[in-house]
Amino acid sequence: MRFQSPESVDEAVALLAADPEARVLAGGTDLLVRLRMGDVAPSAVIDIKRITEMTTIAQDDGGWRIGAAVPSAEMNETAALVTDWPGVTEAADLIGSTQIQGRATVAGNLCNASPAADSVPAMVAAGAVARVAGPNGSRDVPVEDIPTGPGQTSLAQGELVTSIFLPAKPENSGSAYLRFIPRTEMDIAVVGVGITLTLDSAGAVTAAKIALGAVGPKVIVAGDAAKTLIGTTGDDPALDALAAACSAAATPIDDKRGTAEFRRDVTGVIAKRTARIALARAKGEA
Repeated sequence: MRFQSPESVDEAVALLAADPEARVLAGGTDLLVRLRMGDVAPSAVIDIKRITEMTTIAQDDGGWRIGAAVPSAEMNETAALVTDWPGVTEAADLIGSTQIQGRATVAGNLCNASPAADSVPAMVAAGAVARVAGPNGSRDVPVEDIPTGPGQTSLAQGELVTSIFLPAKPENSGSAYLRFIPRTEMDIAVVGVGITLTLDSAGAVTAAKIALGAVGPKVIVAGDAAKTLIGTTGDDPALDALAAACSAAATPIDDKRGTAEFRRDVTGVIAKRTARIALARAKGEA
């Protein structure tokens, strides 16, 4: 196995394009575990942490561009980013322990394509876009279109995610992410819900995006659930309708972490709690 450290995106793309068995190393918190377990045996590991643009957080067109090798701890140490997109940063803050967060990246969390990834529903709800570089140049892809199933992505041979773009935060908007886990910390989500919503001057919801994690083969964008909030103030009847719609949108399986019936029910409960937080943030109350 070769270890390679390119210093430019073009160099990384060339290495990946030339070797279908190579794997990208960003934080390595998934890849290194899988290597030790013998689940993967790549011909090369391509470390992207020497590529400057992949290790920085920068404001871009009113929003934020987060390099693919930026650890989640650094995101949570960027106060203005936390203020704009608390749903995304709090989701990133749930990935493993403090030590893990010093390495783990949201781009790696995305490309690992686990249905239970914490940062992905939050990024989807925020309207995040992944910048993908490859042999044919770069393209921007909505985050929800990167995973195609468990462990599978839409990236073609030679392509890699170079950054995540979070758009400018709309006025009077709020975001939040919550998950249910069996233990109090450092566990994998049984259900995760990311919500971003926007209010008008009267406090009515004018836009909403809801993403469900761990209850399908990839993140579920719950469009019908979002519609239950539009035109409401997020009162109890609206939140009850939201919960029912989220439960209906969930397509979980029975496994050792919970039954499908249990997970559908919890999806609605977590959705209501997440919406209340997003509403409070949109009103400037949290």
